[in-house]
Amino acid sequence: MELREYWQIIRRRLYIVIAPLLVVLLVSLLFRPTPAPAYQASMRFMLGLEPEPKSGDYYAYDKYYTWLTAEYLVDDAAELVRSSAFARAVSEQLGELGITIKPGAIQGATQSGQLHRVLTVSTVWGDPEQLGAIANAIVQVLPVEIARHFAQVGTEGVVASLIDPPAIGPLGASLRDRLDVPLRLALALFAGLGLAFVLHYLDNTVHSRQELEEQGLEVLAEIPPQAKTPGLLRRRLP
Repeated sequence: MELREYWQIIRRRLYIVIAPLLVVLLVSLLFRPTPAPAYQASMRFMLGLEPEPKSGDYYAYDKYYTWLTAEYLVDDAAELVRSSAFARAVSEQLGELGITIKPGAIQGATQSGQLHRVLTVSTVWGDPEQLGAIANAIVQVLPVEIARHFAQVGTEGVVASLIDPPAIGPLGASLRDRLDVPLRLALALFAGLGLAFVLHYLDNTVHSRQELEEQGLEVLAEIPPQAKTPGLLRRRLP
């Protein structure tokens, strides 16, 4: 089947293709929930390890291994930030300020990333004032918690210093929210096209001379379709 025939099928039942699009668009605009405003606070920390004191007058590559160890420490520190223990410590720090936030909410809203020896911590929250308090609590708690947890496994002298203070800003719509309506319209379009071709398959009406010739019938004459003109310009037959 040629593309011209496909277009004729779609054009003949164009209302079936357009109807699902209009319905989905109307329902999406009327019943689409308005996303609640969200804000994000991001901060960066530099992690390092105090070099071991020399026990003799010789070169021990102490700074090289110190820098190399610091890169591995960032990976573990990123997992520590995502733990429930860290969220509990932040919640307790907020409790001292009279702010009650459950550790589970803090843990679910806080993410971490790492690049070389730099640890990035970001938190998404709906209230900018509470987000500022949470970010400040993270700044105070993180160096203490990192030093305490690494000391438990025999790694002393781990230092986390703040290099970028918390920056709070509104969070834009997510990719899922931006693609929600276009994806629904695309599915409605495919559904309408599929329905149009199904109805064409079930329709036994002859629409063109090619359909008769494909059945082995000879067409002697064909009446062209009458052009549609406005009612005032239409002439009556005598």
